[in-house]
Amino acid sequence: MQFFADLHIHGPYSRGTSKYTTFEKLEYSARQKGLGLLGTGDFTNPDWLDEIKKLNYLEDRGLLVSGTGFHFMLTVEISNVYRDDSGRLRKVHQVVLAPSFEVVDQIRNELSKFGNLELDGRPTLNLPLPDSVEILHQISKDIEVFPAHAWTPWFGVFGSKSGFDSLKDAYQDQLRHIHALETGLSSDPPMNWRLSELDRINLVSFSDAHSYWPWRIGREATIFDTDLDYWRIIKAIRTGRGLVGTVEVDPSYGKYHWDGHRKCNVFMPPKDAVKLGNTCPVCHKKLTLGVAHRVEDLADRPEGYKPKDARPFYEVLPLSVLIANYYNTDASTKRVQDLYSRLLELGNEFHVLFNSSIAELTEKVDSKLADLIIKNRNGELRVQPGYDGVYGRLVFDGNIKESSGF
Repeated sequence: MQFFADLHIHGPYSRGTSKYTTFEKLEYSARQKGLGLLGTGDFTNPDWLDEIKKLNYLEDRGLLVSGTGFHFMLTVEISNVYRDDSGRLRKVHQVVLAPSFEVVDQIRNELSKFGNLELDGRPTLNLPLPDSVEILHQISKDIEVFPAHAWTPWFGVFGSKSGFDSLKDAYQDQLRHIHALETGLSSDPPMNWRLSELDRINLVSFSDAHSYWPWRIGREATIFDTDLDYWRIIKAIRTGRGLVGTVEVDPSYGKYHWDGHRKCNVFMPPKDAVKLGNTCPVCHKKLTLGVAHRVEDLADRPEGYKPKDARPFYEVLPLSVLIANYYNTDASTKRVQDLYSRLLELGNEFHVLFNSSIAELTEKVDSKLADLIIKNRNGELRVQPGYDGVYGRLVFDGNIKESSGF
């Protein structure tokens, strides 16, 4: 069976997240979106774990299920913050997947030795990357670990601020246990294809959602063709067999795509930043070097390179974001939500984004909005790139829309 999965989300106990997140709200948005599987997020946090344990555990499939039949997988994002052998400070986020509560309890017991699990749903651990992978695999060979939002400046494994120049440098002798890499909002598969080192790594995409809204849940997702079974899904992540492709946003929309300095409202492509010595022309401080810059620094292949066995990917912005930008308002407004609900009469959001015809769309909404949905599907939208923590913005008829809805 084929399904969309989002395995990187957060509950209400992580920093910078909605405190109103519940599993009921997560499931509601996931169903609206068209997801078939959602990560629990934050299983190391004791308060959120109490909520997770209210779901029913399916021992034969290694997944959880709600009372209404929606499936979840035990997941968490961890923050490895440590000084390497050279004394350099490293800060890297990883996603961890687990098959059972028994394994989760063992993970929590081991990780609690390196940080306080109660402070944050995304625990900060004074633990080198190779050591963390080794510890987790000593607990269970069924645990899966991979770098989260691999290119972002501050906490990506390749990030310009505290990351590495190669996965080999990052994971050392434990690299053999790294099978996947999360592209993140600011990169897409073509950017990652430019690194030959990643040829053996399977690319996955998930939302890193900090709230339960449908424009955040599943804004990036991975398409699997397996049974809803933990071990079959892990096998797909490890081998690529059963991994169909990914749903991505235009990487320009990510908030770390270009180089820039938010305080000075300065942003630019990598080639212009290099000409300025990577310094802000206003305050003369160092620019935050974005994902596009890091890809150029590390790539050993030209732009446009495509592997022979490359999987398909689909770049679309969330439906609520399109509606919000069209009406120059916020995605949470009643107007946007009413139109969103009207469009969902055609099917879930992924169906609307990928399959609904222009005739079906114009029966539900304004013809110009319907045309926008089709342009989104066809990759015909213009985006002013994001930078230094600022999301990219859509450009309509030469006008930049201030309200992204993201």
